[in-house]
Amino acid sequence: MNWGAKSNGLKALATALVLGTSLAVTGMATAQVPQDVLSVGQIAEPLSLDPHRVTAVNDFRILVNLYEGLVRFSDGTLEVEPALADSWEISEDGTTYTFTLRDGVTFHDGTPFNAEAVKFNFDRMLDENHPYHDTGPFPLSFFFSAIEETEVIDDRTVAFHLAEPYAPLLSNLAYPTGLIVSPTAVMEHGADYGRNPVGTGPFQFAVWEANRQVALERNEDYWGGAPELRGVVFRPITDANARVNEMLAGGIDLMVEVPPDMVTQFDEDPDFTMYEQAGPHLWFLILNLREGPFTDQRMRQAANYAINKEAIVTEVLQGTATVAASPIPPAFAWAYNEDLQPYPYDPDRARELIAEAGYGDGAEVTFLVTEGGSGMLDPVAMGTAIQADLADVGIDANIETYEWNTFLGIVNPGLEGRGDMAEMAWMTNDPDTLPFLALRTGAFPEEGGFNSGYYSNPEVDALLEQARVSTDQSERAELYRQVQAIVYEDAPWVFVANWQQNAVSTDAVSGFALQPSFLLDLYGVSKN
Repeated sequence: MNWGAKSNGLKALATALVLGTSLAVTGMATAQVPQDVLSVGQIAEPLSLDPHRVTAVNDFRILVNLYEGLVRFSDGTLEVEPALADSWEISEDGTTYTFTLRDGVTFHDGTPFNAEAVKFNFDRMLDENHPYHDTGPFPLSFFFSAIEETEVIDDRTVAFHLAEPYAPLLSNLAYPTGLIVSPTAVMEHGADYGRNPVGTGPFQFAVWEANRQVALERNEDYWGGAPELRGVVFRPITDANARVNEMLAGGIDLMVEVPPDMVTQFDEDPDFTMYEQAGPHLWFLILNLREGPFTDQRMRQAANYAINKEAIVTEVLQGTATVAASPIPPAFAWAYNEDLQPYPYDPDRARELIAEAGYGDGAEVTFLVTEGGSGMLDPVAMGTAIQADLADVGIDANIETYEWNTFLGIVNPGLEGRGDMAEMAWMTNDPDTLPFLALRTGAFPEEGGFNSGYYSNPEVDALLEQARVSTDQSERAELYRQVQAIVYEDAPWVFVANWQQNAVSTDAVSGFALQPSFLLDLYGVSKN
């Protein structure tokens, strides 16, 4: 491989993409990006292009085109299929997973993909003594905490040895946290690796201009065959109206998370194609259980009764979601507790509970809201509607609004001292993921988890631990149903909505489909 020639190609593409998007920003008639380059309008600037460091689907949508994991979700499902691994075997006791790796794969920097590279990736995340562990933090390394050792058997064979059976492992390996990065690139760039990403995927990194674009170029040497697109540019356009205007003007070819009030217009316009796909999504409010009014269960239940979630789904989201009832989305049909019904809109019951809790004269809370982010739907409008409903029952919610990455930097470390409630959305890959990372006592922020509201129930902890090691899906399902029933009653969150994701493209785009995983696979996409 002539890497010098490749570098020149990357620079040339980056220049072309910069020119195309510059014209798009000015709104000129010649705003179209090159015919064989796809321009994607995203909702926010990525935090990093290191898949082990990030948590947002906004970032993952870029990363799954740069990188691959040992396994991946098969098209249109959440089932796992081979990717960088040809096959795998699981020991009878469920504690050893042995993977046979695909032959002849190289990273974009020309270095070989092999078992040593796999070991480097997981040791980097899991071993505090690894020489490149300090290139983290790695907030979702929880996904692989069951791995005690990654063993290199030979160049094409690697084994994960687990402390105990861990049912979600394959699903977690298919999630973007399991994407494999180039050890050579990490060693070269250290803490700056997230700005210099190198994977094995169908596209390779070209340029990242902050708050403007991330540009990728076709990987001509991709083991599965080069993609049709010469390149992809991801543009962060945080304002929903601005994204729509760019779509209508031809400045972008594909837009994710279409504003609800534009769905019908795009759907009825023959120049555009609308896409919809149900998936495992939950939009909810985290409540602070460590300090303030929501330390009282009655106040938490009151908030659930006070908010007219049906009106939010119908009027704000215009039917693009359903009312939520549980911390596990109904997309996981085998594990979902269908006996639970959403908290009804009952302001009178909310007022009764508020009075019982000693807040009959009213309560004042700080409500953290984001301008937009991964799966956040229409967060400002939703926050305003929630604020009005709470005021109606005597809870005065003072809204503080932040840009997405700033918002995560405030909420993820925990609400103590920062706020009483905060918007949040998760898109997950397994029924285990959200409750284990955000509702377990051991997942408090100071422990490295995402339990920002500090909910703690030993029974829930025990059920989640038991479900993780069970190899019987029916047993896991029953355990998760019990978790949902307890959490529903404890009400550490306000369960608001399960979203049906959407996207829109121009009629020049073909081969695109939304995935239940909420990821953005552009390998098979072309642009006429």
